[in-house]
Amino acid sequence: MKRLLRNNIFYVIIVMLISSCSGTKHLPPGEKLYVGSKVKIEATEKIRNKGKITEAAKSVIRPEPNASFLGIRTKLWLYSIAGNPTKKGIRSWLKSQGEPPVLMSTVKPAQTAQYIDAALFNTGIFNGTADYKIIEKKHTVKVIYTCHVSNPYTIKDVSFNLGNNAFTKLIADAQKETLIKPGIDYDLDVLKNERERIDGVLKDNGYFYFSPDYLLFKVDTSQATKTVSLQLTVKEETPEKALMVYTIDNVYINPDYSLNEGKDTLKKEHERLVVDSVIFLDKNTKVKPKVILESVYLKPGYTYSRKNHNITLNRLMNLGVYKFVRVKFNPSKTDSTKLNMIILLTPMPKRTLRAEGNIISKSNDFVGPEANVSFRNRNALHGAELLNLNLAGSFETQFSGKYKNLYSYSVNPQVELYFPRFIVPFRIKKTSSLYVPKTKFSIGYNYLKRIGYFDLRSFQFIYGYKWKESITKEHELDPVNVNFTSVVNKSPEFNTLLESNPFIKKSYEEQFIAGVTYSYRYNEQVLPLKINQFYFNLLTEAAGNTFSALNSIGGKKISADQPFSIGGTPYSQFAKISVDARDYYNFTNSKIALRLFAGVGKAYGNSSTLPYVKQFFSGGPNSIRAFPINSLGPGSFLQPRTSDAIFIQQGGDVKLESNAEYRFDIFKFLKGAVFADAGNIWLLKNDPAVTSPPFAFDRFYKEIAVGAGVGLRVDVSFFVLRFDLGVPLRKPWLPENERWVVNKISFGDPNWRSDNLILNVAIGYPF
Repeated sequence: MKRLLRNNIFYVIIVMLISSCSGTKHLPPGEKLYVGSKVKIEATEKIRNKGKITEAAKSVIRPEPNASFLGIRTKLWLYSIAGNPTKKGIRSWLKSQGEPPVLMSTVKPAQTAQYIDAALFNTGIFNGTADYKIIEKKHTVKVIYTCHVSNPYTIKDVSFNLGNNAFTKLIADAQKETLIKPGIDYDLDVLKNERERIDGVLKDNGYFYFSPDYLLFKVDTSQATKTVSLQLTVKEETPEKALMVYTIDNVYINPDYSLNEGKDTLKKEHERLVVDSVIFLDKNTKVKPKVILESVYLKPGYTYSRKNHNITLNRLMNLGVYKFVRVKFNPSKTDSTKLNMIILLTPMPKRTLRAEGNIISKSNDFVGPEANVSFRNRNALHGAELLNLNLAGSFETQFSGKYKNLYSYSVNPQVELYFPRFIVPFRIKKTSSLYVPKTKFSIGYNYLKRIGYFDLRSFQFIYGYKWKESITKEHELDPVNVNFTSVVNKSPEFNTLLESNPFIKKSYEEQFIAGVTYSYRYNEQVLPLKINQFYFNLLTEAAGNTFSALNSIGGKKISADQPFSIGGTPYSQFAKISVDARDYYNFTNSKIALRLFAGVGKAYGNSSTLPYVKQFFSGGPNSIRAFPINSLGPGSFLQPRTSDAIFIQQGGDVKLESNAEYRFDIFKFLKGAVFADAGNIWLLKNDPAVTSPPFAFDRFYKEIAVGAGVGLRVDVSFFVLRFDLGVPLRKPWLPENERWVVNKISFGDPNWRSDNLILNVAIGYPF
């Protein structure tokens, strides 16, 4: 009886909270809250593309109702309880975070029905009509719009009446790319897009002053066959200059333009510099003229092309040394068919110094400060080279708890130099890419001190290339990636630990890694208007094969038991591949984010195990958040949480992980999340110190760890502070029939909370 009463009270409280947040308590007298609309399609025949027609009708419905989540209108509630504050304070702040009620008096359903009629007409439904019905409740109103439609008219054929032979030939040659094909439904948006496409073709062939508004589609309908014949013409009022082909006369470049100048100052003759027929208005250019000209795709005598115009703009901005780039075209004073091109370059500050500090809190309860100081020179060698000097350091410990006396610190200096071009021993043909390729040289050193255990010293050198195929596709190739790692000053306790686990001992041996890495990234998040955004990252790596090939020339047998060395240090030989796929589905005030990660690495030849820095780990703030950092696996193995092993996690050769997260807005800068994570790591062969067997397709799914939780994020666009609270739902190290632990959740038990609640504090989103 008590339990029933307690549950009823709980449900009453939930209902009261929902009703209090519904936002209907503080409406003006006689008003009702508009909660949205619905579109219904009615027809006497089977309608094709019904979803498209519905979306066309919805697109013109105004206004939007107040935002809600599970029926709770949080922003409206905040606006209402804030009242009418007369001065700044908490009530004024609450008012700014909320939104005013959308009242029925602001909704014009009769007018909206007319807009829907027009939208239907634009989709080829020339005789469609819409009516509406108002559904009223005690405090709310909803509108249902019913569209009476038939199937859209289809396009029968397209003809041209352009009069200009040059026009006709250009458009005819580009008809393979036309958007208008016989048999498709008539759609005004398609016609508009086709005009834009044709305008682009003309712009790329010298018609600088042409506009898509000068093109006109004449429509002839047939009621009998419900088809449309289109004729493309040029409007009679089109100005003469829009029908002329223009070439480039002179190209002027102002390499040090200031926005404060107010006008394009053409300096005196003796202050200018001419390079490859291009006139630099200031001979004292900070960036070498030839470097600038590599990104200029319009030169004197060239026919104007909007494509080359855009390439010039994008590549000059991609050099990374200019804050603003502006390209202007003025009529030539000597020839009415020519244009003068003026490029105005506003430099960014050449040198910047930045320092930042963070407090890092890990899910294994280790906390500490982290600092990073960086110096940047954007024109280091006067060829738009980017020089980065970075110095990072961190310290972590437990201020209370069972590992109170353990701590570690690290120091990481790094030097990076990027060149805005490919540096290769052979000639590369100039491409028409919008993006500037980059060559990278990087040298880094990392010193890690685990007090009472070991010192780790790591040196890395990278020589590689980065280039973008398009705004969404990016490649990175490092043909030279060298890493030398040594572990020194090992304590007796650490040596004892290594002797108990040969697999970890092999991972911590002094090793020389030299190989090739390649990554391909496809990212639709750079397309902000896309509702469904996909992300894909492929990373491959191979090391040691060149050295093994050289060693085997003389008939030498490569073996991990007696490995060959470089300078006295055994080199690693392995191959590794990983795939990271994500999908983001965006709603008005929320988002669903899904992620799948799969990776495998295999040591062979000169090595028996993957180097420690190349192994996979699972658990932590960017992984499975219900488990401490790097604590999961391999398989059903439970890593020891003793003071001797807290700094030395067991890695794996295989990793599978999936994450799902629902993200929603609470206030302007405060976001919430509900998430679920699953995954683990595995070894590919037996390790005597690991009780779990190697990865197997018929068993791995039984060893998946599962966790879920809630999150809170402070998102101020340039900075995201994230708090994620995770709870384990499945523990793979337990006996097979006891691994699901949902029935053991007990938030009221302090011992359960101490062992199971994991708070992750991190910077940025997990994926």
